[in-house]
Amino acid sequence: MEYNNFFVIAFFILGAVAGSFLNTVALRLPKKISWIQARSRCPHCEKTLAWYELIPFVSFVLQQGKCRKCQRRISLSYPFTELVCGILFAGAFFYFQFTPELIFALVMFAFFFVIFLTDLRYYLILDRVTVPALLIAFLGNLLLGKNVTSLLLGIAIGAGIFLLQFFLSRGTWIGGGDIRLGALLGATLGWQQTILALLIAYVVGAVIAMLLLVVGKKTRKDHIPFGTFLSASGILMILYGDSILKIFNTWYF
Repeated sequence: MEYNNFFVIAFFILGAVAGSFLNTVALRLPKKISWIQARSRCPHCEKTLAWYELIPFVSFVLQQGKCRKCQRRISLSYPFTELVCGILFAGAFFYFQFTPELIFALVMFAFFFVIFLTDLRYYLILDRVTVPALLIAFLGNLLLGKNVTSLLLGIAIGAGIFLLQFFLSRGTWIGGGDIRLGALLGATLGWQQTILALLIAYVVGAVIAMLLLVVGKKTRKDHIPFGTFLSASGILMILYGDSILKIFNTWYF
């Protein structure tokens, strides 16, 4: 038990560090800024940040949530994304332990996490993320011995649902990024879990959209970043897809 707890904590720390990095990637990719060479800067005064100003959670707390130079507030989104990613990595280890499935889960978490952030902030689902992720998901699942037919059918269902909406609405409801994200879900989850992921995303998305309309944060003409719900649903299914599928089969079959 102590051995397990140690690695859960270690993976939480690893996830927090990864979350900080992925947050930077999600901020820079839409702006076509290098996420490898360019140093991190304060978004307000553009001061180049030292390594000790980039320690997840710790730097935010020590600096009281402010830039050391201009003293302007640092967005809570930074420590929040580090916390969420830390929890996801720790949860993945707790669920998969040291197995090949753990590596697959962590890699796909990273892709879905970036998709979630870019769509939430910029209403963009980038091909530079979804296309490599789709190929890696498909090849990774083949190496894990997953059923090829299930994966191909999942891709067809995930992409097909959004492709149909795209043609029916002439591109006004969704964009091409949603189609490729649907295909990514299929390559990651297989056909059965893809259907459940889509169902969860639509239900949760509809509930949140209604709440935003009620409180006046959105109007009927505003777009909702549906990729956030799809990517979050994909992460959920990677962790608990088998359990959710068993519950669903028990209820309906």
